Amino acid sequence: MRIDKYLKLTRLIKRRTIAKELLERGEFKINDRKAKPASEVLVGDILFLPLGRHQLTVKVLNVADYCKKDDSTKLYEIIKDEIVNEPNVDSK
Repeated sequence: MRIDKYLKLTRLIKRRTIAKELLERGEFKINDRKAKPASEVLVGDILFLPLGRHQLTVKVLNVADYCKKDDSTKLYEIIKDEIVNEPNVDSK
């Protein structure tokens, strides 16, 4: 399954178009490789997702074509959720 569709299906990202835009920036990774919107996601893959101040590391547990909202968290496991503080910038 494409990563942009997977991120939308799991509700990690609200819309597929937003997932596609974020993936095109080149910051997302699958198993330490840069991910593109059409990159394939397989069970067991490790995803690195910088989302704003959060940096999520997620393990893919299942890939499904359809999933109800209540069951979406069963498709992945959050390995690490780091909050990155932005450096203080003094305005003059």
